[in-house]
Order: sequence, then structure tokens, then C-alpha cells
Amino acid sequence: MLLKDFYKVEQVEKVSEGKYKAIVYLNNEHDVFNGHFPGNPVTPGVCMMQIIKELSQEITESPLVMISSSNVKFMAIINPNINPRLHLELEISGDINTEIKVKNTTYFDETVALKLTNTYKKA
Repeated sequence: MLLKDFYKVEQVEKVSEGKYKAIVYLNNEHDVFNGHFPGNPVTPGVCMMQIIKELSQEITESPLVMISSSNVKFMAIINPNINPRLHLELEISGDINTEIKVKNTTYFDETVALKLTNTYKKA
């Protein structure tokens, strides 16, 4: 985990071929929220992208490097004091030996917070 104690994975579950669901809890006391932003914490987009990468590495059992990102849509602010529990849907396709695409949708409650597609290669 790049950001120590930033989040905790509660569950990663394969729902069908290439499709996974994960539940993570954000640590609202993590130092990153002291600067982003004091008194009004917002989960940085780059931190969400790192969570997706780390979950993808866990699922593929391979170290990954992101080579591109597309269709990135931050649709709602993730305040860890209000919505620390996130649901992530990951759709993974491709070949781990060449490159894989990971389509992600992140939710809290019924709200879509983030949608993106990342392409990774084995590190």
C-alpha cells in the first residue's frame, strides 16, 4: 500500500468472469486529509486511482504500472467523514502479459463518485 493506513480493504469478490466488487473503508484520520482540505476533507482523485491500481494488482496477483487513463469522471466529492465506505466495481480485460484494461465505477451509498478506465502493464 503506497499510502500507509489510508484505507482498509474489507472485501474483494469475483462476481463473474473478469468482474469484481470490492469494499474499502477510508481512514478519515489519515494525514492526507489535513492538507486536502483542513476542516473539509476531500479524498484526492490520485489517491482513488492508487486504490484502483492496488486492487487490480491484488486481483491479478501482479505488480502493475499504469500506461494510460481515459474517461476519467469525478462525479461526487468523497468526504471520508461522511462516506468512508466505498464500493468499487472493477471489470478487468486483456492479457496480464501484454496489457490489461480496468474499468471502474466507485460508489458511496447510491451515489456514483468516480468512473474511469485505466490501462496497465506488468511492472
